[in-house]
Amino acid sequence: MTAAVLVVDDNAANMKLVSFLLSKKGYEVRTADSAGAALACLEAFRPALILLDLQMPGIDGLTLARRLKADPATREIIVVALTAYAMHGDEKRARDAGCDGYITKPIDTRTLPIMVAELLEKHAQR
Repeated sequence: MTAAVLVVDDNAANMKLVSFLLSKKGYEVRTADSAGAALACLEAFRPALILLDLQMPGIDGLTLARRLKADPATREIIVVALTAYAMHGDEKRARDAGCDGYITKPIDTRTLPIMVAELLEKHAQR
């Protein structure tokens, strides 16, 4: 069975690139350009993993991650921070918000699908 992935990013080019890379590897990919759109999508779609941009207007990625991990309906979804902001302490803030992984931009097109597969495998073994 193909794993489902939700990509949440307000940058259309990043969303398109990640969607292409993961679709090419057989993942069912849906996208959302904001936290609100992601929450609406999650009403009818249950991905195994969410790639979540941390810097978005309105509700940011850290706030959305906290909300997802606090909700019994979504807390088991793997949430991976996807961010261009890789300052000291950013990964800790993402993990403290409930993110299960942390990937920095620019996206490495060779390693992203591998990292997603490893996170899904690790989660399946729990």
